Amino acid sequence: MKVIDNILAAFAPISLAEMDGVKLMNRVDTKFVMRMSLLPELLRQAEASYYVQEIAGKRTGDYDTTYYDTEDLEMYMRHHDRQLVRQKIRVRTYVESKLYFLEVKRKNNKGRTKKKRISLPGTELTAQTTGQGKQKSWSVEDFIAAKSRYRYEQISPRLRTQFTRITLVNKQKTERLTIDTTLCFTNIRSGAQVSLPEMVIVELKRDGNVPSPMIGIMQSLRIKPLKVSKYCIGTALTTPEVKQNRFKAKIRRINKTIGLSTNQ
Repeated sequence: MKVIDNILAAFAPISLAEMDGVKLMNRVDTKFVMRMSLLPELLRQAEASYYVQEIAGKRTGDYDTTYYDTEDLEMYMRHHDRQLVRQKIRVRTYVESKLYFLEVKRKNNKGRTKKKRISLPGTELTAQTTGQGKQKSWSVEDFIAAKSRYRYEQISPRLRTQFTRITLVNKQKTERLTIDTTLCFTNIRSGAQVSLPEMVIVELKRDGNVPSPMIGIMQSLRIKPLKVSKYCIGTALTTPEVKQNRFKAKIRRINKTIGLSTNQ
């Protein structure tokens, strides 16, 4: 990552406090998958139009996320079966800053994503654990019941994802761009693990379809949008017995993009 660090050093920085206006908790997402070897050129082209998030002098951050689902993987299956309205429940850890959040992501039938979250004292999730929202404290049990279609007792940890993230903000502060690298997926039940060091997931987050310099950069690199869920891809790769017919073509495309052969 030394080459990446050197390129990021040329970006103008933006702090967490300065990013308050671009949280985009209700947004439209566009995702791309690319191979790691193209990332330096993407960043070079982005430098003039974007700030890079900097926290405690670091311009990359490590993330550790645990996804929860029902015993029959209902959240995974709703995505697999192309249900437009779907949800994900996860505990996200910002490793360097030791911040923990319980998050509920909801996608509606118009393609917009809304995210609600509370801060947690740690990664342990019990019904009585208390988290802090914007305006009040919640128990985990009450938060999940209020913000999702599930109850706390219906869900359990299913998949762990780990990755390193670069966060960019355009200079008009109308969009955020996350770039996830060094992805690793672990099935919490079986311990099966898949690492994809050559895979990069880029996610453009906008409040509607406002103009984005990243669209032009992606076109110049011949990278097309690809709808991809880290939870679903990670589950499919680490849980061979789960239904995944509708993800097979996507996994083949990802493997071709990053230069891997596949038996999917």
